[in-house]
Amino acid sequence: MLDRCRRLVSALLLTIAIPACAAFAAAADKDKAKTKTAEDSTPSWEQPQPATENLDLTMYQRIREEGLMHSKIMEYGSALADDIGPRLTGSPNMAKANAWTRDQLTAMGCVNAHLEDWGEFGMGWQQLNTWVRMTAPDTAVFIAQATPWSPSTNGTVSGEAVYVNIQNDADFDQYKGKLAGKIVLLGEMRDVPPLDKALFERYTDKELEDLAQYPVSAGAAADMQARLRAYIQRTRMVDKIAQFLADEKATAVIRPSRDGKNGGGSGGTIFDDNGAALGRQPYLADHKVKVPVVVMAIESYGRVYRLLQAHVPVTLEMDVETKFTGDHEHGFDTVAEIPGTDPKLQDEVVMVGGHLDSWIAGTGATDNGAGSIVAMEVMRILNSLGVKPRRTIRIALWSGEEEGLYGSRGYVKQHFGYAAPVNTLDQAALPEFMRKTGPLELKPEQKLISGYFNVDNGSGKIRGVYLQENATIAPIFAQWIEPLKDLGVTTLSMRNTGGTDHLSFDAVGIPGFQFIQDNLDYESRTHHSNQDVYERLQPADLKQIATVEAIFVYNAAMRDQMLPRKPLPHPELRDQQNAPLPNLFPGAVPPADEKK
Repeated sequence: MLDRCRRLVSALLLTIAIPACAAFAAAADKDKAKTKTAEDSTPSWEQPQPATENLDLTMYQRIREEGLMHSKIMEYGSALADDIGPRLTGSPNMAKANAWTRDQLTAMGCVNAHLEDWGEFGMGWQQLNTWVRMTAPDTAVFIAQATPWSPSTNGTVSGEAVYVNIQNDADFDQYKGKLAGKIVLLGEMRDVPPLDKALFERYTDKELEDLAQYPVSAGAAADMQARLRAYIQRTRMVDKIAQFLADEKATAVIRPSRDGKNGGGSGGTIFDDNGAALGRQPYLADHKVKVPVVVMAIESYGRVYRLLQAHVPVTLEMDVETKFTGDHEHGFDTVAEIPGTDPKLQDEVVMVGGHLDSWIAGTGATDNGAGSIVAMEVMRILNSLGVKPRRTIRIALWSGEEEGLYGSRGYVKQHFGYAAPVNTLDQAALPEFMRKTGPLELKPEQKLISGYFNVDNGSGKIRGVYLQENATIAPIFAQWIEPLKDLGVTTLSMRNTGGTDHLSFDAVGIPGFQFIQDNLDYESRTHHSNQDVYERLQPADLKQIATVEAIFVYNAAMRDQMLPRKPLPHPELRDQQNAPLPNLFPGAVPPADEKK
């Protein structure tokens, strides 16, 4: 009886305990699920980063062998620069380049290769032929090209050369009624110093050490405001001059070519970009230049200038043959992918790219054919090795970079986020990329992109990375470059480098990086010049760039976490953040106008 009672009690206790244990276990699982859900909801860039990177050194070796020993980069370079040629945004050549890169990316094994329309750009234009010569007091053939979006002369024209110097509104009166039928030299003659420094340079160890130091500047905001005011004043004056010359019925305008670093803008080198054009946005129909404009080598310009200063009559003859292909051409980016394979990470993206558009004086080989063919070679290397990345690797080749990062900004706006520009009167006078903006409006895809890697400093080999003031990335990249130091990759710089497409990503809180590259002759004679041609590409350097960038892209695509980010920018707060502290001085007396 006692045993029976004990069995009954035990059974009763079990009936009570089992549900209780089950309930307890269910509660524990629920708490665990809550913890896991909370962890999963935290973006991986905010989760703890490992102290030691899990580097696949075997893949380092495979990428090095493919990139350095079996490179196809110069083949891409010749096809792009020699066959397609200069690629002004909106031009027929730009359309050819978009189609060619799309097809090549498909041929190498990328998927979803396509063109993305980022919106209306402006007028399509191409230069067919330009020549300028002097017919009196002597005959001479000059080095000159049409500036982008210059109208045609509609055949050969001839006229007396005159020098015009307009610095302010008061200067217009002296030229009224005197320019009809004349060929106008517009721009002061500059000094042409002897070439006493090399045009081709590589970073010294000391220069790289200096670059690794982060300079803390004083008064940067005030300096930027002063530069903006000067820019607005200068562009308004150029627009006025352009309209004045058209109203006065000048036949054509000749501009002197600017100089390059170390005196590189001489010896027949001409820089043919928006700085030479007559007007800030000559690609827009309502800003269309009404007078044919050419830019001339400084030695050619100088001969005519000096004759005119000596009161020697000069007669010039010229023919500017250009073609407009529409007032409302759209811009396109070339996009393609290597799909991710990790079920948890395949929707996340690592991007690589460069701008495909160029100016027109050369064939756009170093600016930025180099960056474009490097990005293509990165994708070819990874496809050739049969890489199965955990994250999707996406290439994007931009157009419209030269006019204001239009292609990358348009892509980022469509996919990741946007800060609407302020439309006050002073801001509306600036190019959109220079204007103040409101708060960021982010899109869901912004959380899915780990980082963007960009090349746009010519064909000099990579010496390191600009970290774009992202201190959290420094210990990660330091480990990535350790096995690459024999290739010359040694330097990490916290500095914020500007002027190209990584800025579009950085502006919406996405890690965007530009590499530190040897200068070579990029700033001295190839950047936007008639010397920007295939011969200025350095094969060994380009192989190294593609190899290094392929390793960076691979590492980012394979690591467990996304690349860590800086705090999200708040552009709408910049004025407030830079404003002086209020009521700081206890003895300060309010100005009279504030007392009223």
